[in-house]
Amino acid sequence: MDGLRSSALGLRSAFSPFAAAREGMIARLMSGRAVSPDVLEAFRAVPRHLFAPGTPPEHVYGGQAVVTERDEHGVPVSSISEPRVQAVMLEQAALRPGMRVLEIGSGGVNAALIAELVGPEGAVTTVDIDREVVHRTRTCLAYTGYAQVDVVHADAELGVAAHAPYDRVIVTAEAVDIPPAWLDQLADGGRLVVPLRMRGLTRAVAFDRAGDRLVSAGYHRAVFVPMRGIGAAGEDWVPLDGSVRLRVDGRQPSGVEKLRVSLGEPVLTRWSGIEVATGEPSDDLDLWLASTASGFCHLVATDTRRGFPEAARWGVPTAVTGATLAYRDIRPAGAGRFELGVRARGPDAEYQADRYVDLVRTWHRDHRPGPSARIEVWPAATPTADLPDGHVVEKVHSRVVISWPGRPVTASAQPKVNE
Repeated sequence: MDGLRSSALGLRSAFSPFAAAREGMIARLMSGRAVSPDVLEAFRAVPRHLFAPGTPPEHVYGGQAVVTERDEHGVPVSSISEPRVQAVMLEQAALRPGMRVLEIGSGGVNAALIAELVGPEGAVTTVDIDREVVHRTRTCLAYTGYAQVDVVHADAELGVAAHAPYDRVIVTAEAVDIPPAWLDQLADGGRLVVPLRMRGLTRAVAFDRAGDRLVSAGYHRAVFVPMRGIGAAGEDWVPLDGSVRLRVDGRQPSGVEKLRVSLGEPVLTRWSGIEVATGEPSDDLDLWLASTASGFCHLVATDTRRGFPEAARWGVPTAVTGATLAYRDIRPAGAGRFELGVRARGPDAEYQADRYVDLVRTWHRDHRPGPSARIEVWPAATPTADLPDGHVVEKVHSRVVISWPGRPVTASAQPKVNE
């Protein structure tokens, strides 16, 4: 593989803008979350710019994703993920020489990184539903010296049985479920890394196979283009008025007309006394609320002058009960710090605001900074009595159980309640 990765690829020469951009990328990776030497060397070896011809080096080696294909509406459907996200998922996968790996969703760069990590004695298969993406991936991999990667044109919902079993399955598109083929084609004790959407939140979860179920070994916040094909599923939007919508994942709230009326009622505010630092990740807090708050969804408001936080432009975690909305807010609490609170509207605003604040305080007391959630994926036919305690997220192919080990379940988070 070293022949083509020479000065002709623009990486060896110290005067190459690609080499300088690559070293900037490596420096950023080293300054963030811990990245192993093997993963760093893989990033040094793979010529990212050759997978996105014409893209400026500061972009392809920068800290953002590079869109490589859009649909007829201009929506990204294929991209090269940002280096940080790729590095995190490769670390989650714990790849070793000689492993057999299936990559769900092609683009070329990530498959090349995987090939570097499993070495010549390993085997990499990458699959994509888009014929153009497959052609571009196959061409780029061959040109850059990774022709040994098997590029397959198929719907990834079905995996690639011909090369199974796999030691690792790495999914590079947002999935709303775990299809049976992914588990069936994963070796027992193997690991699946997937950006899984649960109640509107997406987390890149590393799952280890334990018989017919998957058990999480850690997760991180992640943003990916959505899965296409059989497994595609969009989010539902519930408009409340011209500037306010609810983004729901699963069952829609009842009594939408009453919710619209509640928007015109006074805003009740409760502050929790819990402070967070600027830039502190809210991954666990959001997942905690998603697995404990009734009617969890996201409120999106384009007009924040109506008592909505600025963050509502992108979506704030919200609990909907009957005709009442309760959504998170913050206020300054000193240099670089903010206090968490909640605003509520509707007939039960006082009760729901207090309940939301109690959930925030419980998270602070029991799960900040840990222990994090335990996420298990069970077959859809599993009886409820056989599931562990926790919040059950119902999927087509699976039942996802989110639990919080090491702490008692609060009164507001009863086990085995489906919403």
